[in-house]
Amino acid sequence: MDIYKVNDIGELIAGNSYVGRGIVAGLSEDGRQACAAYFIMGRSNNSRNRVFTMRDGVLYTEPYDASKVEDPSLIIYAAVRELDRKLIVTNGDQTDTIYDGIRAGETFSASLLSRRFEPDAPNLTPRISAMLDFDGGFNYRMSILKSADAEGSACNRYTFDYEPLPGIGHFIHTYVCDGNPIPTFQGEPERVAIPNDIDEFTDKLWAALDKDNKISLYVRYTDLEGGGKTERIINKNK
Repeated sequence: MDIYKVNDIGELIAGNSYVGRGIVAGLSEDGRQACAAYFIMGRSNNSRNRVFTMRDGVLYTEPYDASKVEDPSLIIYAAVRELDRKLIVTNGDQTDTIYDGIRAGETFSASLLSRRFEPDAPNLTPRISAMLDFDGGFNYRMSILKSADAEGSACNRYTFDYEPLPGIGHFIHTYVCDGNPIPTFQGEPERVAIPNDIDEFTDKLWAALDKDNKISLYVRYTDLEGGGKTERIINKNK
């Protein structure tokens, strides 16, 4: 087993019908651009009735058809926010928890101590989060909050801190594959290749996601020297 293998994200996902929601963070091959990506998938009509919308610099999940929303509690939230040269990306309303914690002077991991996995038994979906920090040099952190047992009796919290390497990103997602209940992501975030071209990465990721279950994808490249950003949003519902 090659623990330093860098995977092609398309090959990693292709053929897997349900990896749930996923976050990628890393550095482009030329070392000049920070990469962040977030995608959502869904099996129920309620989950599939969503789009990504950018408003005032914040990426939101929003209903595609508001008249068909059944339960907004776990599917409608701010997914990406910026604060003090930090980019926060999560799969739930813990985006705001991290944002408020950083603003209050807490660390990324400390701000998540008040949160747990999602209360959606029997799946007990993990909360996954990432923070790209551009203050004093680029680095990034990722987190997963998981149930400690099938009953949801306790929460295990894992944080991963990364010193960026050119061409390498880390990929964390909520589930291993489809199932009932759905098996939770295991182990460390997976190493994936980050190309220089945002469209190459966006197209590869979107094409690899299951055509029936994929919903939306957001990708952002940030220029580390000038601070400029390039963004891509793809919504299945148009």
